[in-house]
Amino acid sequence: MPTYRAPVENVRFLLDDVFAFHGRNNLRGFSDASPDLIQAVLTEGAKLAEEVLTPLNAVGDRQGCTRHADGSVTTPDGFKAGYAAYAAGGWMGISVPEEYGGQGLPHTINTAISEFASSANLALTMYPGLTQGAMAALLVHGSEEQKATYLPKMVEGAWTGTMNLTEPHCGTDLGLLKTKAVPNGDGSYSLTGTKIFISAGEHDLSENIVHLVIARIEGAPAGTKGISLFVVPKFLVNEDGSVGERNGVSCGSLEHKMGIHGNSTCVMNYDGAKGWLVGQENRGLNAMFVMMNEARLAVGVQGLAQSEVAYQNAVAYAKDRLQGRSLTGAKAPDKVADPIIVHPDVRRTLMGIRAFNEAARALVLWTALQADIGHRSDDAAERQKAEDHMGLMTPVVKGVLTDKGFDNAVAAQQLFGGHGYIEEWGMSQFVRDARIAMIYEGANGIQAMDLIGRKLPKDGGRAMMGFLAEVQTFIKDHAEVEGMAPFTAPLQAGLNDLQGATMWFMQNAFSKPDNAGAGATDYMHLLGLVAMGYMWARIAKAALARIAQGPSPDMDDKLVTGRFYMERTLPETAMRLVRIKAGAETTMALGAEAF
Repeated sequence: MPTYRAPVENVRFLLDDVFAFHGRNNLRGFSDASPDLIQAVLTEGAKLAEEVLTPLNAVGDRQGCTRHADGSVTTPDGFKAGYAAYAAGGWMGISVPEEYGGQGLPHTINTAISEFASSANLALTMYPGLTQGAMAALLVHGSEEQKATYLPKMVEGAWTGTMNLTEPHCGTDLGLLKTKAVPNGDGSYSLTGTKIFISAGEHDLSENIVHLVIARIEGAPAGTKGISLFVVPKFLVNEDGSVGERNGVSCGSLEHKMGIHGNSTCVMNYDGAKGWLVGQENRGLNAMFVMMNEARLAVGVQGLAQSEVAYQNAVAYAKDRLQGRSLTGAKAPDKVADPIIVHPDVRRTLMGIRAFNEAARALVLWTALQADIGHRSDDAAERQKAEDHMGLMTPVVKGVLTDKGFDNAVAAQQLFGGHGYIEEWGMSQFVRDARIAMIYEGANGIQAMDLIGRKLPKDGGRAMMGFLAEVQTFIKDHAEVEGMAPFTAPLQAGLNDLQGATMWFMQNAFSKPDNAGAGATDYMHLLGLVAMGYMWARIAKAALARIAQGPSPDMDDKLVTGRFYMERTLPETAMRLVRIKAGAETTMALGAEAF
């Protein structure tokens, strides 16, 4: 049976030492988030993940969800109790304003808890995760009446939420959607259409499900300019806030999936379902993108989370499994063989995953902190810088962390040999669950194209220039600091490759857009490599400061792990640059009939 231990101390180190989280009392709500409170929240979140959610993970994978003849869906054994514990702990509304029943804590803390829960049980955690995304959209674009009607119940966990975008013929290109909305004359609309791949679309965990649905109002413009967003509850809500009659929305079937079996992925049928406009008519994508951006960052966390839990179980196995002898002589002479962790190639695999996990966690928390700054700071310049960061890094967090999260789950599985291919060890589930994160909320190729086509040139390239300048300033300020050279020198080389790739696109992509498309994924990963290299440099600075105060074996280990990243992972920027500069000629040379 796989195990999991939440990395509480690593999160505390990042918050306290690397990002000076507790020195940001200028941000609304941060003064209430004392170190003692944050420690208590992280400790309780870890307890929930380790003791409640983890034991249900394999159960959910084996049983999956069941759709009944009446369209209702039953979740796996124990999921109702697990979800109830999640809701009862107040985790649903941890960063929702107190006026709606939430705790108003920084989103950064919610992000850390999301990692713990996603490592423990990704399928179950998706139910509250989607609810949090729906609440984010309603908070920004919902009317006061809608917020008062839905948010308190969603924070409480009595109601859950979904997002409904995809249709059988319409995935990335939302302008092709066919779901229509007809005004009823009383401020409501009747929605008719079919949505597919709807996570948590129907289940038995909550008494109501609040669907956010994009549709086209009759007579609206074609394409994305005619899309509106609607709130469509499973059960209509009475004037006193209680659950009323059943709405015209139902689960037509459940998808049979590679992984996340414990989450109900539904085909949803809307048959004249009553819904209410969220935000402005024909401006639905603006409102939905609030939820989608939240979801993309959350999916990036899922990639990290599966990498972390797979790593932990691979380490435990590598310490226990006896095979062969060390190349430098027996390390366990009293045993028939040495544990496989003595072998350099096993160490290479584990160190690579570990180095990624720590840097990725730092990147996630840094980005979540920018979200808090963007929403809570009273300084316009500070907000703009934070929003620039969010725009630039959202596709990187989603795309790079899920690509690498899957790769790392496979690498961890490989250490088990044949046992990794056997279901009872649990590594297969981590691989299968991790795979979806590369696909949903915008497949990773789309994330790369979004980065190149939209985020990079936005505002004259201001976000990228700001990032390059920040990293360059850090290198300049710390290159001569004792102990920092193993971090700043490789980071400078990686930064040079990133600058070279950026310049190449500026000179070659406008005249030949295929060059941008052919190099987009490599560029996204190049930026991710440098961003995580920057995280390691900042981690090293904080670790050296700890060591200066007295011996610290944990910080010594951290520096070794960081040097591994700088020596063995960050140099991949050079390979990415070579690929980018190859352009699109051979990629696009063959005719379609040649494939």
